[in-house]
Amino acid sequence: MAGPTLEFWQQRFESGQTPWDRGAAHPQLLQWQAEGRWQAGEALLVPGCGRGHELLALAAAGITATGLDYAPAAVTLAREALAARGLAGRVEQADVLLWQPEAPVDAVYEQTCLCALHPDHWQRYAAQLRHWIKPGGRLFALFMQARRDSAAQGVVEGPPYHCDINAMRALFPQALWDWPAPPYAAVGHGQGWQELAVVLTRRPD
Repeated sequence: MAGPTLEFWQQRFESGQTPWDRGAAHPQLLQWQAEGRWQAGEALLVPGCGRGHELLALAAAGITATGLDYAPAAVTLAREALAARGLAGRVEQADVLLWQPEAPVDAVYEQTCLCALHPDHWQRYAAQLRHWIKPGGRLFALFMQARRDSAAQGVVEGPPYHCDINAMRALFPQALWDWPAPPYAAVGHGQGWQELAVVLTRRPD
C-alpha cells in the first residue's frame, strides 16, 4: 500500500508527535455548527478522527457522531477523551478504504483523512464517501493546500498530500456531487498551510 503505514500512524500517536493537532476542534467545524449545518439526531462520520477533538464538539451539541481512525492509539485517546467528559460517541479502529457503516449517514466531516492518504488511494476513498453518505447528504470537506516546491518536478510528497482544487473537482465530479460556487473560505493551518472549506451535496444515483 502506497503512503504511510499503520505502524507510522501508531508510532506518531504513541509518541505524541502529532504537529497537525490543534488541541481543540477545528474552527471551521465550529463555524459550520454555529450556522446550524447539522441538527441533533443526524448521523455524522468523522474519518481520521485522531484524538477526537471534533467528536467532543459534536457530541456536546447532541450530534450522533462516529469517529474512525487507522491507529489503535488514536482510537484509545478519542475514547478516553469522550469518557472523561461523560459524552456519548462511538470510535472505531478502521481502514477507511474497507470499512462500511451499518446504514448511510447524513453527513461526513472530512478534514484530515484525504490528505493523509496517498493520492493512489483517493479514488477508492471518494467512492467510499459516496457510498457512506445518503442521497442529499453532505460532505463537509477541508481540502488541504500543502503544495511543495518538489511538485514542479512531479514529486508526490506527504503527508499531508496537497489537495489541488482541480484534482478535487475531478475526484468529486459535478455529475455525482453538487458544488457551491467559489471562492471558498481558506482556513489557516498552524504548519503554514491552508485548508479550503467546501460543502458538497451527494446527488442521487
